[in-house]
Amino acid sequence: MALMQISEPGQTPEPHQRKLAVGIDLGTTNSLVASVRNAHADTLADLGGEHLLPSAVYYAETGETLVGAAALAGASADPRNTLMSVKRFMGRSFADCTAASGAKMLPYDLLDQGQDMVKIRTRAGDISPVQVSAEILRSLAARAEETLGGELTGAVITVPAYFDDAQRQATKDAAKIAGIHVLRLLNEPTAAAVAYGLDQQDEMAIAVFDLGGGTFDISVLQLTKGVFEVLSTGGDSALGGDDFDHAIADWFVAATGLENLDMFQQRSLLTAARQAKEALSEADVVDVVLGELSQCLSREQFNSLVDPLIDTAIRACKRALRDAKLRSEDVANVVMVGGSTRVPRVRERVAQWFGREPLVDLDPDRVVALGAALQADQLVGNRSGDEMLLLDVIPLSLGIETMGGLTEKVIHRNTTIPVAMAQEFTTFKDGQTAMAIHVVQGERELVEDCRSLARFELQGIPPMVAGAARIKVKFQVDADGLLQVFATEESTGVESHIAVKPAYGLNDTDIADMLKSSWEAAADDKDARALREQQIEADSLLQALSAALLQDGEAMLSEVEQQDLLAKMEVLHHEREQGTVASIAKHIEIVGKASELFAERRMDASINQALAGRRVDEL
Repeated sequence: MALMQISEPGQTPEPHQRKLAVGIDLGTTNSLVASVRNAHADTLADLGGEHLLPSAVYYAETGETLVGAAALAGASADPRNTLMSVKRFMGRSFADCTAASGAKMLPYDLLDQGQDMVKIRTRAGDISPVQVSAEILRSLAARAEETLGGELTGAVITVPAYFDDAQRQATKDAAKIAGIHVLRLLNEPTAAAVAYGLDQQDEMAIAVFDLGGGTFDISVLQLTKGVFEVLSTGGDSALGGDDFDHAIADWFVAATGLENLDMFQQRSLLTAARQAKEALSEADVVDVVLGELSQCLSREQFNSLVDPLIDTAIRACKRALRDAKLRSEDVANVVMVGGSTRVPRVRERVAQWFGREPLVDLDPDRVVALGAALQADQLVGNRSGDEMLLLDVIPLSLGIETMGGLTEKVIHRNTTIPVAMAQEFTTFKDGQTAMAIHVVQGERELVEDCRSLARFELQGIPPMVAGAARIKVKFQVDADGLLQVFATEESTGVESHIAVKPAYGLNDTDIADMLKSSWEAAADDKDARALREQQIEADSLLQALSAALLQDGEAMLSEVEQQDLLAKMEVLHHEREQGTVASIAKHIEIVGKASELFAERRMDASINQALAGRRVDEL
């Protein structure tokens, strides 16, 4: 017998009603929003039928804020108030932005905020990249709600795989300002592979080559029966199509002898360079024109200008495959993502290096948004949760500083996220009641060679002898790659924690540089760590002996014995400062043997004191 559901008129239930969720590709040059409708993912167009929204915001004299194509219209006439490519500034300090490639061509008044994120001076005030990105996101969300006919439940927003904590947090902050609930931050290469439906394959390795307007990512993914795991990531968050434009602009300036371009000429030249780059995808020769000046640029010349930039991308591919423990021939498919992969030279070089033609069936500008839409559709419950499992990784190791400025890694790079890992630590000094926790990121053995993320303190540790306290430090990285650190004293349960929102100031190429330096300095780092560990052991011994001599030296040692021990301690102190690992270890052993008699007498005295006045039957 079947059951029928009866309802009041006008209140018919909608058991198959879908929640409205979108995927947003917040790009450097263009941004898109996509959604799944009728089981098919597609990008959403504006009223004029345009799917791409230029990532530009214009602060007009009228007080109006224009976004997209309307903002681009004022770029040449009012470049200081037309903000473009701000994705490059997300989570970046003034020093990072001005040091980046092409910074000399920027027409903006960038404001130095120290280690905080840079701001841009406009007629609307001093604007942060987060605010600009929020305007773009707000425009995309409005387009989606108008097209889909309802309020959004949430959005999956894509970010470059190599975005660090500061950049990811800045992206989430922009979404919050725009009133968007972020379901998840999804790495752009992962989204692209999802869009191609490669997660439906049984088993294969895939490389996703993502070259956008301002960032480059390479991700190596392993697909096994629907489980989507990122084996390694690499790239450069300051390499993209904008750099191709700057290369053409620099060539034009050198060819014409132009000097001291004003901001209007800079913007016009970059626009002409971009148009020339796009034209050379079809033509063999094109004219680059700025006012009355003109230069002929051939595709061959253009290839020679961009080859060094492509070389940088290829080197990142080599590192990513090495990290994944794969060879180029092990990769079944190469997915091309980002508008800059339309450049024929890019496709040619990638095909040559991987030894196979890359996948270019889907629009490289739209593929990331499509994958994000499929993920968003699943996260809000419109699709079965077992259809797809995405396992991303963290790009750099996370750890804390230990005595002597050593780095103790808690979570190693390329660990799958989300993840939580913990280690136990202890105190260094007797009676220590607090511990400073310094969170760092990087691959080097010494803290000074890593990046500082955050500092906090654990208070309320019971006073104990050195080494008796048990401090559990737990690192927790969520699916968005954002970190929280907890420190707990095990005997009392006292806890302190911090959500790591690092200073907006990591250099654009720091991640790649940190990895490179860790490989190059591996042997030196090993030696430096060994030396530092011996120095710490020497410090511990000298500190304990000094305290013991101050308390019991005169009572338990003759003057000759004291002088002999102090002399050996002085030699150890000198070796600690000037000696080698072997010499420090040797003198630690010498001082240890020289102090054995003193230690025995102190032990005997402690036992005698403990037994004084006690009867045998009490014991």
